[in-house]
Amino acid sequence: MTAAPETTVSARFLGLLARDLPPDRLTTDPAALVAHATDRSGTRPSGEPLAVVHARRTQDVTVTLRHAHELRVPVVPRGAGTGLSGGASAPEGSLVLDLSGMNRILELSADDQLAVVEPGVITADLDRAAGEHGLRYAPDPASAALSTIGGNIATNAGGLRCAKYGVTRDSVLGLEAVLADGTVLRTGRRTVKGVTGYDLTALLTGSEGTLAVITSATLRLRPVPVATATVAAYFPSFEAAAAASYAIGRAGVEPALAELVDGPVLGAIDPALRERGAALLVVQCDGTGAAAEAAVVARLLAPLATSVETTDDPAEAEALLAARRLALPALERLGRPLIEDIAVPRSRLAEAVREIAAISVRHDVPVFTIAHAADGNLHPIIVVDPSLDRLPDAAWEAAGEIFALALRLGGTLTGEHGVGVLKRQWVAEELGPAAHAVQRRLKEAFDPRGILNPGKAL
Repeated sequence: MTAAPETTVSARFLGLLARDLPPDRLTTDPAALVAHATDRSGTRPSGEPLAVVHARRTQDVTVTLRHAHELRVPVVPRGAGTGLSGGASAPEGSLVLDLSGMNRILELSADDQLAVVEPGVITADLDRAAGEHGLRYAPDPASAALSTIGGNIATNAGGLRCAKYGVTRDSVLGLEAVLADGTVLRTGRRTVKGVTGYDLTALLTGSEGTLAVITSATLRLRPVPVATATVAAYFPSFEAAAAASYAIGRAGVEPALAELVDGPVLGAIDPALRERGAALLVVQCDGTGAAAEAAVVARLLAPLATSVETTDDPAEAEALLAARRLALPALERLGRPLIEDIAVPRSRLAEAVREIAAISVRHDVPVFTIAHAADGNLHPIIVVDPSLDRLPDAAWEAAGEIFALALRLGGTLTGEHGVGVLKRQWVAEELGPAAHAVQRRLKEAFDPRGILNPGKAL
């Protein structure tokens, strides 16, 4: 039996969606296709997607996936498009499943300290809603004002506070997700503890839309700390700042965050910041012992830094953290950022910083680096001319050496942004053949026809 021509399949697929979805859900408008074709990584897929489905309810997702599975049409789930690894890039012939319109907070329980939300809820909006009950959503990605909960779960996003409170996975109690064939799956629980069966919630968290499409999440909330204290220190070199950040952990202090920004990034944000030092380290402690812990941090940093300032005022703390939050927008003004996301053991952070600087010189490629210093997660960012239709060879060679460096130091290719398309060629090297094969079998079990975000993650 001869397979139907691709154009016939596409037309039939769009016809079925138009028939079974509400009229405002499906669009083939060229402007919408361009706007939904990639994410913040700037990855440029070949061609353009077939259409965009703007989901509003779980039923929209089940209908879409049921028809896509039957006709073997690739589906690319998408939130706000803030991803940095190309995980939401949609190549020619694929359907974009836009979940940003599923943006309701379905439940917020102060008694059980949890929230049930749809995937399109903005991270910062959930945090604000929790704040009205004296609670907060602990994960704090730098993109919190823009990124969605579903996207955070898909990549297992980290953020500024993850050193103390963990990554997104540590705040996800349960999920509602739709499998490739349209089956609705519910995982997890509403309790803090629970070990019945395999941990499918953890498996789906970080799966980058390749195993199922998340349609709601039950999330753990935490009490707002009674106090915070923030320390900002400038250093004569980035390596010195990295070494100092490790000394904090060795002293027994567990900060809520410890963020590093190198001199070139400071210069991109504001030249006046660059004049204050070659690197900035911002450390925040929270809880009843915040002031005492911050005092210990300040004493540790004083002999090593060129300047140290401390505050317990939340507004002043946000001003100190502004340099970290403004880093990526500042670099995007310079060109197209190729954002790496390696993590190394904390004891080797300074060594990684030194080697990255050497890689930058060796390939004559400028590298701007920021880091979640408390957990060894580095973001070396290569900025290239946005007018180029492809990344220069020197940029790819430098990126490859940075990935190899991470693995050589006992680290990982990605701490929080995911693999997407940008890091796929290095995945097998990190996982090893046995683990890589098992993960491929898991993908086949969840998505036997390979329609969910194909070409991503593995």
